[in-house]
Amino acid sequence: MSAWRVTDASTSATTATTMRSVVVKIGTTSVTDASGGVDYGVLVNIAQDVVALRQEGWNVVVVTSGAITAGWAEVGMGAARPGDAVTLQAVSAVGQPLLMHAWRNAFGEFATPVGQVLLAPLDFSHRGQYLHARGTLEALRGLGVVAIVNENDAVADEEIRFGDNDRLAALVANLVGASHLVLLTDTEGLLTADPRFDPLATLIEEVTAIDTELLERAGAPRSGVGSGGMASKLAAARMATWSGITTVIAPARAAKALRHALGGTPGFGTTFHPRSERLSARKSWIAFAVASHGSLMINQGAVQALEHHGRSLLRVGIEAHEGTFVEGDAVDIKGPDGDVVAKGLVRVNAENLSDGEDVVVHRDDLVLLRRA
Repeated sequence: MSAWRVTDASTSATTATTMRSVVVKIGTTSVTDASGGVDYGVLVNIAQDVVALRQEGWNVVVVTSGAITAGWAEVGMGAARPGDAVTLQAVSAVGQPLLMHAWRNAFGEFATPVGQVLLAPLDFSHRGQYLHARGTLEALRGLGVVAIVNENDAVADEEIRFGDNDRLAALVANLVGASHLVLLTDTEGLLTADPRFDPLATLIEEVTAIDTELLERAGAPRSGVGSGGMASKLAAARMATWSGITTVIAPARAAKALRHALGGTPGFGTTFHPRSERLSARKSWIAFAVASHGSLMINQGAVQALEHHGRSLLRVGIEAHEGTFVEGDAVDIKGPDGDVVAKGLVRVNAENLSDGEDVVVHRDDLVLLRRA
C-alpha cells in the first residue's frame, strides 16, 4: 500500500493539534517578484495570517528566503545572477536589510513588532549554541515579537547550499519544539509528476511516509532564483516528521495560505503526517542538526546488534573508518552494503579507534536511520 495518496475535495480535513506552535517558511520565488525585488503584497498577506494566528494563541516563527535575490535586484544592473560564493555573500549583505525592512513594514500594518535572527551552521552543530538560539527565540516570543529567521549568508558560505532555507526551517521547528512546519512555495504542493512535463499531474494531499517512490518524484528547482526545489522540501519534511512535526507544503500566494495549511482545508497543499515513533529532541539534534565528520564501516553482526537488539556500537564491529573525527563528533555509520545505517557521536578519536575505548558510539548517542 502506498504511503501517500491523491484525494479530492470531499476528503475530510485533518484536525490541527492543540500544541499551537508553527514555523512558517517562505521561499525565494514567493517573497520576490519577477524583477527580483521584494513582493510586498505577499509579505502583508502572510503577516496578516501570522497576526491572526497569534491572537488565537499560536506561537509563530517566520523563516524567510530572498535576501540574495533581492540584493542582486538592487545592485546587479540586469546582469545574470552570479554563482561564486563570495559574490553571493556580498549580495546577501545588500539584500538582508531590504528584506527585513519589508517584513518590518508588513507586520507594522498590524501593529506587530518583528526581530531578525540570523543563524549559521555553528548554531545547530554545537549543543551550547543550539540551546542559546532556542533561548533567544523564546525571549522574543515572551516580548510579543515575531522572529524573522534567515540564514547568515553574508558570513557563512555553507548556508547558501542549505536548500533555500527548507532545511533551516525544519531545524528551527525542531529547535522551538513546533507542532507544525509550513513550507510556502510557488507550487500547489507535492504533485504526482512535474507539471512542466506532465499536464495531467495532480496534487498529493496526504503523505504518511516518505518512501523511495516519493523521493523519485522530486525534481530540480522550478526557477533559477532559489536553491531549493521539491527534493529540498521533501528532505525538510522528512526531518520534521521524524521529530513528530506535522509538515505542509502549500502555495504562498493563495489567500490566507497559512490559515488553510494549518486548518487542513481539503485540496490545499500536501500534508506530511509525523511518524508514530518520534525521536527525542536530543536524538533529532544528532540526526539532523550536527554535521558528520567521518564514517564508520561496520560488519553485519554490528548492524544486527544496532538495528535489532538496541546495542551500542563496539570497536569489534568496525571494519574501517574515514575522516578525522575527534571525541564528541558526529559520524555516519555504514553497513557492508555502503548504506548509512545510523548516525552517532563517537567516544574516541579517529587515530585511537583501533586501541581505544571498547564502546565507540553509545546507544544513547546513536540514531538509527535505515528506515528514514
